[in-house]
Amino acid sequence: MAHVVWKLDLYCSASPFLLLLTFYITMVAGLDWNVLEIPRPRPKSGDQISVSEGAVVLNKSQNATGHAQIIHRNSLSSPARRINATRLELMNETILRDQARVTYIQKHITHMVSREIARSGPNGHHREEKSFPAQDVETPLFSALTFGTGEYFAIVGVGTPHRYIYLLMDTGSDITWLQCAPCKNCYTQKNTLFNPSDSSTFKVLDCHADLCLNLDVMGCMSNKCLYQADYGDGSFTMGELATDNVALDAATGRGQVVLSNIPLGCGHDNEGEFGSAAGILGLGKGPLSFPNHIDSSSSMPRASVFSYCLPDREGDSNQRSSLIFGNAALADHAADGVIKFTPQLQNPHVATYYYLQITGISVGGNLLTTIPPSAFQLDFHGNGGTIIDSGTTVTRLHAMAYSTVRDAFRHATDHLEFVGEWGPFDTCYDLGGQSSIKVPTVTFHFLGDADMRLPPSNYLVPVDNDNTYCFAFVASELGPSIIGNVQQQEFRIIYDNVHQRIGFYPSHCTS
Repeated sequence: MAHVVWKLDLYCSASPFLLLLTFYITMVAGLDWNVLEIPRPRPKSGDQISVSEGAVVLNKSQNATGHAQIIHRNSLSSPARRINATRLELMNETILRDQARVTYIQKHITHMVSREIARSGPNGHHREEKSFPAQDVETPLFSALTFGTGEYFAIVGVGTPHRYIYLLMDTGSDITWLQCAPCKNCYTQKNTLFNPSDSSTFKVLDCHADLCLNLDVMGCMSNKCLYQADYGDGSFTMGELATDNVALDAATGRGQVVLSNIPLGCGHDNEGEFGSAAGILGLGKGPLSFPNHIDSSSSMPRASVFSYCLPDREGDSNQRSSLIFGNAALADHAADGVIKFTPQLQNPHVATYYYLQITGISVGGNLLTTIPPSAFQLDFHGNGGTIIDSGTTVTRLHAMAYSTVRDAFRHATDHLEFVGEWGPFDTCYDLGGQSSIKVPTVTFHFLGDADMRLPPSNYLVPVDNDNTYCFAFVASELGPSIIGNVQQQEFRIIYDNVHQRIGFYPSHCTS
C-alpha cells in the first residue's frame, strides 16, 4: 500500500514546489512495481506442430486425462498466420475482431435476458423453438483471433478413423461444430473438409433426441435434427446435429483418449471468418458443450473439469500450450495452495458464460476504494456482472470502474512519455529506446480472497512497430465486464464445473 506522508508544517518557509515534490516522491515510493521488458523481435520461421496418429483407446481404470495442443492465431504454426504482416496490421485486425466479439456477447446476453423475462409471464416457461429451411486430454493450443469466436486454435481428432483438425477454442459457445462435406457454402479452412461418410461412428440425431431439444435454434427434416448458430457479425453455421468420436492426446504421452458419442454440428452451410479453422470447440456451460459430454465417456472421469494456459502473444511466436480435460486439469498444485479459487456465479437467464465476482482492483498495491460495488454486480435480471472469456481479447471494465483504474495507472506512470489514444485505448506511451521500464502492479481481487496479480505484459501491450504501448483495458458502457485473454495469458485457468469454481495460477504455458 502507498503511504502518503502529510506534512504538519505546511506554513513553513519551504516553497510550494518542494512540498509538492515531497508529497509526490513519498506517494510513488510506496507503490508496488512490476518491470516490463520491451520484447525482442519475433522470429521469422518455425516448425509445424505434429501430433501422434496412433490411437490407443484407454479405459476408465487407467484414469485417463485428455489433452489438446493450443496455439495463438499469430503463431508461426497457425493456419491463419500472415507471415509478412506487421504488428500494426495484426493489432488493427485484432481490434476489429475483438469489438465484433464483445458486441455479439452483449447482444446475446440482452436477447437471452429479454426472452427469459418475457417467458416468465402468465404464458411463460415454454421453450421457444425456431425452425429454418433445410435448403437455405492434451491437445496443442494455438491463438486465433476471429470475428465472434475466439483467439486460440485447439487440435482434436474427429471420427473413426479419426482425423486431426483445427478448431477455435471458445468458452463463450456451447455447440461444437465443424464444416462437413458435401458443403453448400463453406469458407476456406486449413484441413480438408470432414466427410461424415468416412467415419464409421458418425450418427445424425433424430428430431426428438434430448440433445436436439436443447438447441436454441433447431429444425427438422426427414426426422434429422438441424442446428443453426449465429455469431453476431454475419458469421453463421447450419447443418445436422450428430454424434461422433473425438480423440485427445493421452496425458501418459502414448496414444489417445477416444471419447464416444460427443455431440457435433456437421455444418453444410457456413459463412464467416473463422481463421481457417474447421469449426469451433464449444467450451461453454450450456447443456451441449464439449466438457459436459465427456463425463459420459468411460475413459474420462471428471472431465467436466478443464483448464488451459494461454501463451504470451509477444513471446516466442511458435510457443504452444495445452487444453487439459479431467483430473490433471487441477494438476498437483491444489494441495499446496498454489491454485486460487473463486466461485462460479450463475446468470439465471444465460447458461453459456462463466461468471465470477470481482470484489476490487488494486493499482500499485493500492485498493481502489472509490469503485462502487455495483460496478461488478450481477443483478437478479441477469444484467451486469463479470464473465471470463477465452475469445475476448482485451478486458472490458464497467465504465465507472475503468475510469478509476485508468486514472490511478496514469498517475503512477507520469514518468513515461504519454502519447494519448490509439484505437480503443485512451492511455498509450512511447517506450522507444528503452529496454525495460517500471510500471505499477495491477491486481484483480475475486470473491474468496483469490487475487490475480497480472504480469506487466498483460496490461501494457505493444500496438505498432514504433514501440507504442497501451494500457490494455477498455471501458464498457453496456453489458457485463469481460476478463479477456490478454489478461489471462501466462496463467493456467481452471474451470471446475464439478465444484462450480474457477481457479488460476501463474504458469509459463509451455507444453
